[in-house]
Amino acid sequence: MVAKSANYTAATTWVVTLILIKCRPKEHTGEIMQPSGRGYDHGITTFSPDGRLFQVEYARESVKRGTTTAGLKFKEGVVLVCDKRIISRLIIPESIEKMFKIDNHVGVATSGLMADARQLVARARVEAQINRITYGATVPVDVLVKKICDFKQSFTQYGGSRPFGTALLIGGVDDNGIHLYETDPSGAYQSYHAGAIGSGRNTVIEYFEKNWKENLTLNAAMKMGLEALRHANDAELNRDAVEVAVIDSSGYRFLDRDDVNKQIDRLKPLEE
Repeated sequence: MVAKSANYTAATTWVVTLILIKCRPKEHTGEIMQPSGRGYDHGITTFSPDGRLFQVEYARESVKRGTTTAGLKFKEGVVLVCDKRIISRLIIPESIEKMFKIDNHVGVATSGLMADARQLVARARVEAQINRITYGATVPVDVLVKKICDFKQSFTQYGGSRPFGTALLIGGVDDNGIHLYETDPSGAYQSYHAGAIGSGRNTVIEYFEKNWKENLTLNAAMKMGLEALRHANDAELNRDAVEVAVIDSSGYRFLDRDDVNKQIDRLKPLEE
């Protein structure tokens, strides 16, 4: 028993010695150790040391990879314009949906993951109908926007989920006036006179800042929106890929192909 105890003590001492050697601090080499961000993007609920939620930022990158979508107010309502990515002549352009009617007075244009956008559109339609059944009136645009953004935010706060990889431009007209909102994958939202989402957002916003003004006519607003899209693409518009929707006191209406082409014909050719 004494021999076994001695052997156990010796083995324990040897293991402890190895651990101490491994844990001994290395000599200072003059290099500054930087905190690693690795691992903070694995979970949606984990903040990085500098206060970032990487999964939300990745969702925003998904929006930036989407095609350009723009919206602007005019004297009587809101115009939404979008550019669809048609990568093959075999694709039927009408099968790609980027604009949706939520209620008679509200419309949505999207950029990013379209599958995610469809889920948010379905949710918005349900909320609009709940308000109509409960109160016997159409839902105020700002109330609808807040409900959708609260829903989006909930997917940034709990484990086992991911943010929606899409942004929405929500336009509408109600008793409180004319509204245009831009929503973010984080659940944040802002109201704009003219806004844009997608890959060409910065170019479109720069164009609107220079040219948008209050009390535009409908034709002027549609022309400005299409011109902004063309600036973002830096090329003539693909007539099969461009869509336009209008929301005003008459309700939501989606322009057919002939009407869109008439508006495109009003644009001056790009300078070579």
